[in-house]
Amino acid sequence: MREIIFDTETTGLDNRADRIIEIGGIELFNHFPTGNVIHIFINPGDQKVHPDALAVHGITDEFLKDKKPFAEVAEEILAFFGDAKWIAHNATFDMGFINAELARIGLPPILPERVVDTLSMARRKHPMGPNSLDALCRRYGIDNSHRTKHGALLDSELLAEVYIEMIGGRQSSFGLSTATSGQNGRGNRAEEDDVVIASVLERPRPLAPRLSQSEAQAHEALVAKLGEKGIWAKYADPAAQ
Repeated sequence: MREIIFDTETTGLDNRADRIIEIGGIELFNHFPTGNVIHIFINPGDQKVHPDALAVHGITDEFLKDKKPFAEVAEEILAFFGDAKWIAHNATFDMGFINAELARIGLPPILPERVVDTLSMARRKHPMGPNSLDALCRRYGIDNSHRTKHGALLDSELLAEVYIEMIGGRQSSFGLSTATSGQNGRGNRAEEDDVVIASVLERPRPLAPRLSQSEAQAHEALVAKLGEKGIWAKYADPAAQ
């Protein structure tokens, strides 16, 4: 299963007028980072960065002057995401901007069923909150001390760690869900429906007991002293009695 954890930075809060100026994304396969990332700064055209937004991400109009507009990077962005899930914290905000940008250049929107909102996940999992990205990093012991300002790629990296913890931590990816090379004709990368059936082999003969006869007799004597109400009596071997 392929997922992209992503974040955007914008010129402001209104997706009808404001524009995306940065997008960063981390690829996960079966909940593990693959090392593939996307990170693009985008020229917003005539739309200037609002002072309040500048205070959050620190991206200036001057810095963006020589960057490509969204129309010239849209194909690269969509190719990177491919058929993966789009995962963001407060995804309603990010997808509102993504779909507004796509509409401006005549491309169809990303459908809601392809989107996962980690803020909604966090609110269900931790209803008493707080559930900001910084708060979740503290909750899960993720170091975000280097996050002095918001940045799309850095926030995506942190969110990827948070997301993995929220779905059960890295242990959740250690299930028997990988296939060996050549199985089902699809190579060594397993699909979601691959299952490896493991069987437990029985020993041809039991291991020799490590308990000596004198130790066993001493234990029986101790259990006898405890009486019928002693907890050890519940586990006594009826055959031995």
